[in-house]
Amino acid sequence: MLNTIASVLQILVGLGLLNVWLLRRQSATAYRGGSAKNLKDEFAAYGLPAPMFYIVGGLKIICGVLLLVGLAYPPVVLPAAAVVAVLMVGAVAMHLKVGDPVTKYVPATLMLAMSGAICVISRM
Repeated sequence: MLNTIASVLQILVGLGLLNVWLLRRQSATAYRGGSAKNLKDEFAAYGLPAPMFYIVGGLKIICGVLLLVGLAYPPVVLPAAAVVAVLMVGAVAMHLKVGDPVTKYVPATLMLAMSGAICVISRM
């Protein structure tokens, strides 16, 4: 049962990260920080240096792929989920920094909760 839950969460987090960073990075959404219209603008709204966009994006894409690969090769799951959890703590902190309403950081909070659950389950 727990393995099934972990697998579903890995798929949700993995595909969610890949969707945001590969398919929707240029799209305006209701969840962009500040008044940003795309992902790169969102990082600028947070006052982050330009290279952070590429560092965070690269990490999230790699972790998204690893969570999906982890369905067949479990040793990569815990490190990937742990990195995602740390990045999501940062995402929530950035939303708080710019004074976003809670609705804007619900996705980051859910991703944090799911990644944390993956970490816990993968250690059992």
